[in-house]
Amino acid sequence: MVPRIEPAGPTREDAVDRATWLPSPLAADDTLGKAGGIIKAHAVPVPSDSVLAPLYVGADLLDAFAIHLPAGASGDLEVLARIAFERQAGWIRMLTWVRDAVMATVGVKSSRAIGAAAAARGLQVIGYLPLLSKSAGELVMGGDDRHLDFRAAILLRTGAAGGRELVVVTVVHCHNRLGRTYLAVIAPFHRTILRANLERAVRVMEG
Repeated sequence: MVPRIEPAGPTREDAVDRATWLPSPLAADDTLGKAGGIIKAHAVPVPSDSVLAPLYVGADLLDAFAIHLPAGASGDLEVLARIAFERQAGWIRMLTWVRDAVMATVGVKSSRAIGAAAAARGLQVIGYLPLLSKSAGELVMGGDDRHLDFRAAILLRTGAAGGRELVVVTVVHCHNRLGRTYLAVIAPFHRTILRANLERAVRVMEG
């Protein structure tokens, strides 16, 4: 279950401000386009019109990254999501294996178990994440566990310099100390892995 999004006390604006620095900054990155001939992923403000927007309030992690798509890239969000999350580098697969081994000691589902459980319920799976919803403009993946709830939305947007950008929004709500401890450890890896996935996806699309 996704936790209640209206906490008592702070205003909606206060909660959104809190989410912008716990633990992932949202300031837009100036590294747009290509660096050294390589298209780079960059941080962007979270889109206010995402279907995940109601979950921004009180989030323990909230961020968004974007990357410019090659001219011939698919416009199908599911195709783009599968390229980004099912063709991961070996070092990312190794980190996932380590994560699964460590978290198994405290009773948290492995990535394979998350995907298998979703498939058993008849859901499509991208990478190991259940596909929760898909529209023409946005695709949502995610899962719930006893330590935290996770959502990722993928959107297509017009970039600041024209062309199309693929935007990935991540929202996490922790339930307990285990979730907060896990998130504090994993957040830097999350940002590095997400950027790497987006940049690898573009290289695949460029051929």
